[in-house]
Amino acid sequence: MLDENEKNVEKDELKAEEIVVDTTSKPEQKPEEAKPVKVDETNEAVDEIEKSVAEDAENDESKEDDSPAVDYDTFSLEELVSNLKKTLEENPVQKIKSQVEGVKSAFNQKFGAMLAEKKAAFLEEGGNSIDFQFSSPIKSDYNNLLSDYKKKRDGFYKNLENNLNENFVKREQVIENLKNLIEEADTSTMYKNFKEIQDTWRTIGSVPKSHYNDTWKTYHHHVERFYDLLHLSNDFRDLDFKHNLEKKIKIIEQAEALSEEADINHAFKELQDLHKKWKEDVGPVAKEMREEVWQKFSAATKNIHDKRHDYYKEMRSKYDEIIEKKMIVINAIDAYDPSKNKSHSDWQKSINEIEKLRKEYFSAGKLPYSKSEEVWQKFKNATKKFNAAKNVFYKQEKNGQQENLEQKIALIEYAESMKDTEDWETATNAMKKVQSDWKKIGHVPRKFSDDIWKRFKAACNHYFDRFHEQKNAVSKEEQLVVDAKKGFLDNLKVTEDATKESVLEAISSWKDLGRLPREVRHLEGKFNKQIDRMLESLSLDKNEVSMLKFTTVVDSLAEDNDSRKLDSEEIFVRKKIDEIFKEIQQLENNMGFFSNVKANNPLFLNVKNKVEAHKEDLAIWKEKLSYLKKLAY
Repeated sequence: MLDENEKNVEKDELKAEEIVVDTTSKPEQKPEEAKPVKVDETNEAVDEIEKSVAEDAENDESKEDDSPAVDYDTFSLEELVSNLKKTLEENPVQKIKSQVEGVKSAFNQKFGAMLAEKKAAFLEEGGNSIDFQFSSPIKSDYNNLLSDYKKKRDGFYKNLENNLNENFVKREQVIENLKNLIEEADTSTMYKNFKEIQDTWRTIGSVPKSHYNDTWKTYHHHVERFYDLLHLSNDFRDLDFKHNLEKKIKIIEQAEALSEEADINHAFKELQDLHKKWKEDVGPVAKEMREEVWQKFSAATKNIHDKRHDYYKEMRSKYDEIIEKKMIVINAIDAYDPSKNKSHSDWQKSINEIEKLRKEYFSAGKLPYSKSEEVWQKFKNATKKFNAAKNVFYKQEKNGQQENLEQKIALIEYAESMKDTEDWETATNAMKKVQSDWKKIGHVPRKFSDDIWKRFKAACNHYFDRFHEQKNAVSKEEQLVVDAKKGFLDNLKVTEDATKESVLEAISSWKDLGRLPREVRHLEGKFNKQIDRMLESLSLDKNEVSMLKFTTVVDSLAEDNDSRKLDSEEIFVRKKIDEIFKEIQQLENNMGFFSNVKANNPLFLNVKNKVEAHKEDLAIWKEKLSYLKKLAY
C-alpha cells in the first residue's frame, strides 16, 4: 500500500470534488492527514526490495551477463588483442566491462614488461635513454580497439541517460494529465480518459533510479484519488477494484510460494519482478482492502528478505572456507621451486603441475567480488613468479633456436652446392649425411621454420630426383623381377578366404621376388591395395591392421632405400602425433569446465569418450614412429 507519508504529496491539489454520475453535489473533501509510519523490520525489507527494483529498472539494459572468469595473464599480446576484438564484435558494449578491464590489465602488464626489455637492450647497445623510441603494430591495434570501445560505451550511456530523462519527463506529464483529469471531472469521458492514461503510463520505459519510487508513488497517489473521489454508481470502479484485488492476491500467493524456493537469489529476483508488477501493472483496490493486501504482500516480502539475510550470513562462513582452500593452493604455487628444470620436457612437467594447482584454485568455489579481489591478486602474484622463471628459460631457449637456425642455413647452403653434381657416390653419401645432421639440430624460431624447410627439401629433392633418373634404365634381370611380381599380383587378386598367416606369407614372398625398378614402382601400390583388401576381410584388431598396412608400406620404401619418402613418412607421423596430442589437450581443457557435473552427464561422457579414442590413436601413431626409427636408412 502507498506509504502514508506520500498522502501529503501535492496536498494543495486535493480539492473538493463534485463528481457523481447522478450529478449530486458533494461537500469539499480533503485527503486524510499523513500519519507517521513506524519504521520497523517489515518496512526495512520493503524499502530494500524497492530500492533494488529501482536500480534494476535503470540498469536493466547495461547489466552484464554471467560469464566464466578468464585468466588473461596466460594470453600473449596477440591473443589479448584478438580476444578484445572478438569481444567487441560479438557483444553489446554495455555488457563487457569486466572482460575489457581484464584484457586491459593483462595487456598493460605484458606490454610494459616488453617495453622495459626493449629499452634495456637499447641501453646495452650504447643508446641514450632520452632517444629511446619503440612502436608496435599490436599496440596500435590495441589502442584503436580500446578507443572504439570507449566511444561506443560513452555513446551508449549518454543515450541511456537521455532516454531515462525523457521517460521521466513523460511520466511527469502523465501525472499532470491525471491531475487535470481529476480537476476537470468530466463524468462523460473521464473513465475512458483514465484508462488511456493508464495505458500510456505502462508503455513508458525506465526512469532514473533516483526518481523511480517517488514518481510511482505520486502517480499511484493520484490513481487512488481518482477512484476514491469518483463515486460512480455503476460497476466500472468496483469491477476495476475486483480485478486489481484478484491480481494482487495472485501476486501475494506467488510471493508466499517463493519462500519454498531453494535458490534464494532466484527467489529474490522473482520477488523484484513481483514488486514491479505490483507497481507497474496493477491498479488500486477498494480503500477498505488496501492496508490488508499490502500488509500481506509486505509480510511475504519480509519472509524472503529474512531468508536472504540468513543465506548470506551462512555464505559468509562458507566464503571463509573457500578462501582457506584457495590460500592453500596459492601457498603451494608460491613455494613451487622450478630451479631444477633444465629442459623443455622438465618445464612441460612443471607447467602441468601448476595447471593442476590452478584447477584446484578455481574448483575451490566462487567468491563475491568484495572478497575475491585480494585473493585473486595473491593468486596472480604467485603464478606470475612461476611464469617469470619459465619466461627466462624460454628466452634462453629462443637464443638457442637462433643458433640452430644458423646451423640449418649452413646445411642448406651445402645441399644447394651439391644438388647439381654428377659425382653420384660421393654426393649421395654427403646428401644423406646432410639429412641426418638436419634431424639432429633442434627447433628454430617458428617464423623461419617453414621457409628453411622448403628450401632444404627443394635442394635434397632436386639432387635425389636426378640421382634416381640416372638409375632408371631397366636391366634384363630387373625385367624378370617385374614379370614375376605382375604374375604374383594377378594370383593375389583372386585370392579368397585370407588368413593373417597367408597375408604375412604374401608380404614375405613379394619381398623375396626382388626389388622393382623405379619406373614400375606403381606395382608396389597395387600390391599394397591387395594386402589392404585381404586385411580388411580379417577379424583383427583395427590397430593391428593399421600397423600391418603401415609396416608393409615403409618396409618396401626401406628396401628401395628411398630415404626421401621415409623422411616424408616420418614427418607425417610426427605431425599426426602433434595434432592428436593438441586435440587431447583441448578436450581435457574442456573437461575442466565440467567440474561440477555428474559423471553420467551425456556431454561430459561424450568428451571423455573422445579423449579415450584419441589416446588410442596416439598410441598407434607412436608405435609407427618407433618402427620408423628402428629402420636403418
